[in-house]
Amino acid sequence: MMLATTDSVPGKRIIRTMGLVRGNTIRARHIGRDLLAGLKGIVGGEISEYTKMIAEAREQALDRLVEEAESKGANAVVCVRFTTASMMQGAAELLAYGTAVIVEDE
Repeated sequence: MMLATTDSVPGKRIIRTMGLVRGNTIRARHIGRDLLAGLKGIVGGEISEYTKMIAEAREQALDRLVEEAESKGANAVVCVRFTTASMMQGAAELLAYGTAVIVEDE
């Protein structure tokens, strides 16, 4: 599956648009991560626990986007975007979305 943030894939032409696809996940903070993050807040620096959590959420959202695109028969997704939203204190949604398409070589 090809994923592109652009509206086309270089060297390919879109022969059919399959529609909007999306994948999301909602993650809650973990008390252990919060404690480590609090310590980092005191001394400064990257909060790697949260960086890892967001990276995992992004990959899960993309996996779900790809799964939906494949179920529609697509072989690529163009205009891939990410957005986040706070669901409640300590929990956030990460959403990946784009347009499922079928592409072929030019």
